[in-house]
Amino acid sequence: MGDAHRIGVVGLGVISRAYLDTLIGLPGVRVTAVADLDAARSAAVAAEFPGVRALTVQELLSSPDVDTVLNLTVPAAHAEIALGAIANGKHVYGEKPLTAELADAHAVLEAAAKAGVGVGCAPDTVLGTGIQTARAAVAAGSIGRPLFASAVMITPGHERWHPHPDFYYTTGGGPLLDMGPYYLASLVHLLGPVRAVTGASSRLRTERVIASGPRAGERIPVEVDSHVSGVLEHTDGTLTTITTSFDGVTTTAAPIEVHGETGTLAVPDPNHFDGEVRLFELGGTQWRTLPPAAGYVDGSRGIGLLDFVAADEHRAPRAGGELALHVLETMTALLRSSAEGRRIELTTSTRPPAPVPLTPAGEWRG
Repeated sequence: MGDAHRIGVVGLGVISRAYLDTLIGLPGVRVTAVADLDAARSAAVAAEFPGVRALTVQELLSSPDVDTVLNLTVPAAHAEIALGAIANGKHVYGEKPLTAELADAHAVLEAAAKAGVGVGCAPDTVLGTGIQTARAAVAAGSIGRPLFASAVMITPGHERWHPHPDFYYTTGGGPLLDMGPYYLASLVHLLGPVRAVTGASSRLRTERVIASGPRAGERIPVEVDSHVSGVLEHTDGTLTTITTSFDGVTTTAAPIEVHGETGTLAVPDPNHFDGEVRLFELGGTQWRTLPPAAGYVDGSRGIGLLDFVAADEHRAPRAGGELALHVLETMTALLRSSAEGRRIELTTSTRPPAPVPLTPAGEWRG
């Protein structure tokens, strides 16, 4: 995609600050424009950074000074913005999930293929030293042949901290579509793609109360299931049990555990770039912490976009559209399985992205 890329950011909500903190000032990329439905917000962000223009969304999508659109809008708008960028001949890299609906995700990838542009998608936390070190350990045979895994994400709900949490409880939200991409992308890295799923889900509370910010005390409706459990059948026969919930206070369960014939691997929170990877070997007496052996050291939001920009004909983007599509189908299939009460076979698959060698921060930051 070239040595230098001009980035236009659409959507300047909470997550945008983390991206800007990573991208501003890095060699090889340049943020040239920002856009938000709130024009005042766009103007304020642009004023912080020399050379960054505040544009309307449509102006940014058609701007000749933008090569790649960074799509940080709410999930319900992901498809519209992505298709608009592609129609203007631009690459697009978005926050997860790829789109709110599976059909829209297919449309985005088909449009990009016809236009000859690339599609990338978060999460990129899985490219950090936490998940990549765990992947290296599995690949090295540290637990023998993997047999099964568990993945657990339990919180009391994002309304506890987010000032405008409405979209977490509408189409494209919920614990699975919001947080599931971190866990499912990690599981593809660790165990490969999924061939079928069986799910169960619930929605026992019909509203939530915002706990912070200017709308504190306001009640918002819950329009999606807030607790989702399921079983994933990986293509090699490995099984993963997964639970994602906005209905629990906390948990002592490891975010991800992979159990093999000769050991168990405790994998850190995939919502973070680092964390301890711990190994308990068959016949051993205690857990052993593994040193970082792979991944982008001190990774931060936006590393996946940098990896996306650096991809070429020799290496596909590690946070690419094919993986994001497979993750989205896995999630929507779990919800459909719950609604229909049956096992669902997937129609998509993907190759695990290329592993990330241990890359010091000084190297990826240029």
